[in-house]
Amino acid sequence: MTHVVQVRLRQEKDYRFAIEFGAGVPVLVGDEPPPLGGGSGPSPVQLLAAAVGNCLSDSLHFALAKFKQEARGIDTQVTATIDRNAEGRLRVVRMQVEVRLGAAAAQLAHLERVLAQFEGFCTVAQSVGQGLPVEVAVYDGAGTRVK
Repeated sequence: MTHVVQVRLRQEKDYRFAIEFGAGVPVLVGDEPPPLGGGSGPSPVQLLAAAVGNCLSDSLHFALAKFKQEARGIDTQVTATIDRNAEGRLRVVRMQVEVRLGAAAAQLAHLERVLAQFEGFCTVAQSVGQGLPVEVAVYDGAGTRVK
């Protein structure tokens, strides 16, 4: 089954765009940081990083919920590394995702199975990962790395 998602971007001034998602979702302003833009909203790279992090967080929540487990909060940080390619153009070359669960690993049944499958549920990270490395680390509520 094919599913289509559309967004509309309307230029307001220079690099500032109103991003419309439709269906009652509030308009978001995107803007490049200075010196190009005014920094009045997230940049395209920040939006990409947010999409990857949001999708992975949703996927982890979904995988935990399949086993009736509660993360007790998910806190995700995404770092996008930008560098120049062979032509000297800026590109996102890598993304590192750090997910922190509120619950300790010992409190989560089937955690190994959850961690083995949750990334596969994430449409965005799996798609972006075809073009650049997306490295994912997961820590439990005690700060122990579990993936």
